Amino acid sequence: MREMVKGSNVALAALSENAGSVIVSLSWVSPTGEGDADVSVLLLDANGKVRSDGDFYFYNNPVAADGSVQLLGKTPTETGDEDRISFDLTAVPSGIDRIVVAASRYAGAGFGELEELKVTLADGVGESLLGFAIDDAGPVGAIIFGELYRRGEEWKFRAVGQGYDTGLAALATDFGVDIDDDAGADDVGAEEALHGAGGSEQADTGLPAPAVEQEPRVTPGLVPAPRPSVDEAGPKKAVRPRTAKKKVTVPRVARKSLADNDSWKQARLFPVSALKSDRDRETRATSVLLSVMAQVPEFGRRLTAAFGAPSGRMETFTEVSLPHGDTPRRPDGVIRVERAGKLWTALVETKTNGNGLKPEQVQAYVDIAARRGYEAVITLSNDVALEGSPLVDVRIDGRRKHKVALWHLSWAEVTHQAQMLIRHEGVGDKAHAWLLQELLYYLRHENSGCHGFQNMGAAWVPVRNGIDNEILCQGDPRALDVVESWERLIRQICLSLGGELGQKVLPVQRAKRGADPTARRSRLADQLCLDGRLQAELRIEGAPGILAISADLRTAKLRTSIEIPAPEQGYPLTWAKRLIRRLAEAPADLHIETLVEGEAGGPRGTLERLRREPADMLPKNGGTDITGFRLSLFKSMGSGRGNAESGFIRSVDDAVHRFHAGVVVHLDGSAPRQAPAKERAATG
Repeated sequence: MREMVKGSNVALAALSENAGSVIVSLSWVSPTGEGDADVSVLLLDANGKVRSDGDFYFYNNPVAADGSVQLLGKTPTETGDEDRISFDLTAVPSGIDRIVVAASRYAGAGFGELEELKVTLADGVGESLLGFAIDDAGPVGAIIFGELYRRGEEWKFRAVGQGYDTGLAALATDFGVDIDDDAGADDVGAEEALHGAGGSEQADTGLPAPAVEQEPRVTPGLVPAPRPSVDEAGPKKAVRPRTAKKKVTVPRVARKSLADNDSWKQARLFPVSALKSDRDRETRATSVLLSVMAQVPEFGRRLTAAFGAPSGRMETFTEVSLPHGDTPRRPDGVIRVERAGKLWTALVETKTNGNGLKPEQVQAYVDIAARRGYEAVITLSNDVALEGSPLVDVRIDGRRKHKVALWHLSWAEVTHQAQMLIRHEGVGDKAHAWLLQELLYYLRHENSGCHGFQNMGAAWVPVRNGIDNEILCQGDPRALDVVESWERLIRQICLSLGGELGQKVLPVQRAKRGADPTARRSRLADQLCLDGRLQAELRIEGAPGILAISADLRTAKLRTSIEIPAPEQGYPLTWAKRLIRRLAEAPADLHIETLVEGEAGGPRGTLERLRREPADMLPKNGGTDITGFRLSLFKSMGSGRGNAESGFIRSVDDAVHRFHAGVVVHLDGSAPRQAPAKERAATG
């Protein structure tokens, strides 16, 4: 990978033959685990300006209609996460000369609070081509990381690293985006529209919230401002970036059934009753998924863009036969995308019901793809891939000029993307929304076998017994297996919770960027042998703190907790009373601990007791500084390794969802980011 310096540039064609579509990744490290930023993309003409507000892609406008730009969101990495953007450079309109890639912080935060800012670029087969690290960000609120630009018929990349003190408002204005909001009470300001409601059940449009809907609702997007009609008297103000492009989502409240009784089963597009064997499940799941991908462009594009596929006409096939020596091979499916007369093709290998991928089978498909000029092999199973720990080891023949990318999807990721579209972001029409709803019903049905990661593995019981009997030694490979399974479970919980909330939920990895993931997991495995605990942290967008999870294998107890800082102003007793009022609907067994500066622990008690005596939360020494409060729930954890009602996986999933629904949602900071328009524009 070529490391670039500020101001340098390079032709993409000189780095890769597969640069027609690229993935640009922006990453940073927050020392506290809570800092974050939003990415944005601007398409500029020869004058260095956007042609219209529609050329500005950001959190509330993530996808270009022509498929040239798609914000893929955050992807967990070993040291945190990175924001990825897919560019189909063959689809960029001819009138666009430059593509600016930027990021901005909110609520007055600056990039100087973050570390290891970096942008990387990978080609269509996932090979990293270049990287640019920004070492001198300072307290700026927005930064241009880099830009893609045309020179004749080729695309080049320039490392920029330019900051804007006044944040996103100044950056957007420089490139011609109209963000001033003077259209009256019905309009939402630019900064609010840019950072948006972030997956709230209804975006803030300045209008009263409607009653429970019985018809599919619409959510706001972004389209160019309409021109005023020549027949209308007087000038009309241009519509700002919040202009709505109506999209269909499925209402959460289902219509009342017309069935005579509850025993009647609704007719489904994808039946599940006849699935008897693993082969039936694999065949049905592949056909169901690939058919919906081809018929719902938003969904198909979302799943394939991260693999370097261009935006174009997609066709999918199942049970194909391909020559391979004396015995033809039959991959579960093929995806073909046509764009400007060129084909992007991938083979698909599917597993369901917890069955593992077979290395020899995947190796054969990689060899076939290389010989036939296919771009990728996509594996799909209940397992969750981890960085630095591939599910299948394959041999790549370096003598072949054509490179094949090996990608993995878990069924949990597929479910997450379908849920995000039909519940929160919307799709093109009612038929597409209905197809996604049928797909989601199928994936969640117990007969489908598409339930995501659901088995802690063969090492789970021996490790638990070893910890209980205090005979598990550091360096035991079984402890490393359990740590990897725990990490897979946490990433799946992030997908599940994020899909429900419509918000970003990501695991927090407190490790230096670039650290060896295998070495990090080995250290965690040794720590598990010493203290018998599995621990994880989740960052939920808009939450006032990090959600921590601790599974104590010695006591068989799960602890979910969150630490919230003390207010900067006011009196401690007022803080305590206000917190108790906010937690009026929280579980009575919620534990509240007061965090005191310089002390290991402060006063603590259950919510049930503290409701009567909030003053018991205060230290006896009135001069002691209170730094915050820790809220915790405890529950027994399952003993089984699987996802049954009594299993460990189910108990952790239930504990996280219960804690968020019962505690986090009642805290002030748990709502999606919103602020008055003028305030957001001022803070950038």
